[in-house]
Parts: sequence; structure tokens; C-alpha cells
Amino acid sequence: MVRKVLYLGAGEGFEATGEVLGELAEVVHVDATVDAVRAALPTAWGILDASMRVRITDVMVGAAPELRIISCATTGSDHIERGVLTARGIPVRTLKEDGDFLRNITPAAELTWALVMGLARRLVPAVAHTRAGHWVRESFPGMMLNGRRLGLVGCGRIGGWVARYGQAFGLSVVAYDPYVQMLPPGVERAWNLEGVIEQVDVLSVHVHLSDETRGLVSRVLLERCKPGMLLINTSRGAIVDEAALLDGLQSGRVGGAGLDVLDGEPDIAEHPLIAYARDHDNLLITPHCGGFSPDAVRIVCRHAAQKMLGALRE
Repeated sequence: MVRKVLYLGAGEGFEATGEVLGELAEVVHVDATVDAVRAALPTAWGILDASMRVRITDVMVGAAPELRIISCATTGSDHIERGVLTARGIPVRTLKEDGDFLRNITPAAELTWALVMGLARRLVPAVAHTRAGHWVRESFPGMMLNGRRLGLVGCGRIGGWVARYGQAFGLSVVAYDPYVQMLPPGVERAWNLEGVIEQVDVLSVHVHLSDETRGLVSRVLLERCKPGMLLINTSRGAIVDEAALLDGLQSGRVGGAGLDVLDGEPDIAEHPLIAYARDHDNLLITPHCGGFSPDAVRIVCRHAAQKMLGALRE
């Protein structure tokens, strides 16, 4: 019986997955929709998920008697319920296990800095202004980043790259990360989040979602931020109290926000921050595309596929 591996994600990753697994399994490119995944799961031996767009539930796994492994070409896997998987001893592998491998995979850090620049220079409304045939530069005063202060919540792989980008633009950098012993050169250590948020002009979040970090950037913290601070979150939506962030944007206490993640994604049509962003240019939201770059997708999918080889050869 041929073992079937379902691949969810972009075409570049499908090609890379096939290069690794093609001689041992049938790799099937399944649309990243609930209906398509539910229909394909009953005959699946494995899943390689490079999408994170489909919530894989206990009910769905319960209807997949042949399933033996899930490998995610992402660091996060909070879209996958664990009850039935754990009971059946089915492993969920993620790139979170592979710090050294990921060290030079930089698209998420690069998007983080793009969001900083987009907010600081009001890039989106300025482009819309000229497309409408106008040319009034005084309508778009920008924030000069040189001489400002960047704060990092988490200074691991991605946070470290963002620290370097900040330094290149002339910002001083302070980071809160109790789990990183050696911060990048020139980065000041803060021993609590309060000490960061009260002094920085830009705050960028770079931690994994866990019980410890859920709601870490809380209402209490946001109410203590430096007036006009820019908040960037390319990690997970639930790390930030999104209701408090919305209040901060509406009051002007938070000067702007750049988000690549939202709590509850991908079901975001009715999300309050989406509604706010439709009418306010100080909130930029992108569809969790920070890690999506075709060259990077090929690399991480090939690596995620290699994690399935041992089980396939049993």
C-alpha cells in the first residue's frame, strides 16, 4: 500500500517535498481549505503543513486511521489540536526544534522591519495619495528613526536580526528575554517588560505562543507605553491583548501598529482590528506572510520533509 502524504501550502514547497519524499510516498497537494483537508485525511499517512490556514481538529484526526506523523514547515503549530494525536502517539514536528537550521532564514525579520518602515514613513497612505493624483508631502510627516529607541520582546533568532536592522538605522536597542543568555552586541538587557515599554519608540514582539506568553503584552503594559509608540507583532496574535491595542490606537496612546498575525486567524473577516484598519492608516495588517518567500519555502519544506523520512522507512 502506497503511503500518502498530504502537502498544504505553496507550490514551491510542494516541489521541494516531492524531491525528498517522492520515492517513498505519494505526495498530494491539497488545497488549504477545511473541506479539502477533511476529504483527503481518511487515506493520509502523513501531513506536511506549510500553510497554517486550516485548523486540524481532533474530529478530523479521528477520521484518519492511517495518520502517523505531522510535520510543520513553520515554528508554530497552535492550529493543530493535540488530544487525539497524543492519545495515538502521533508526533507533531515543527521548525521550533531547529534553531541552528533557522538562524539564517530571515524573511519574517525582514517583514518586521518593512512594517516598521511602513508605519514610520506612512508609506501606504502616501502611495495611495499619489495614485489619486495628489502631491502634498506635508500630509505625510515621517518619523526619523535615527536616534530613536527600539524595544524587543524576545531576542532569539528573529529578534536578533531585527536588533541588527535597528542598529543599522541608528536606533539604540533594548531587549527583554529571560531565556537568552547572550544578547547581540550593543543590545541592552531589560529585566522586565515595564522597563522596556516605557522608554521605546518602537516595540517588536518575537516570542513563541505558550501559556506563559499568551497576553504577555497586556493592557496594563500598553497603558504604560511611551505616547506614540509603534507596536509590531509578527509572532502570534494572542501574545498581545488585541482589545487593549485597539483601545490604544483609538486613543492615540499607541501611535501605530504593524501586525502579521491576529488571534483567531484565518477567520478574520469580523475581527475588530480589521474593521479599524479599513478606515485608519496607522494600522497595517498582513496575512501571516512573514515567513513566505519562495526560496525560504523550498528550504524549510525540504527540511520538514526530511523529518518524515525515518518514519517512512520503518
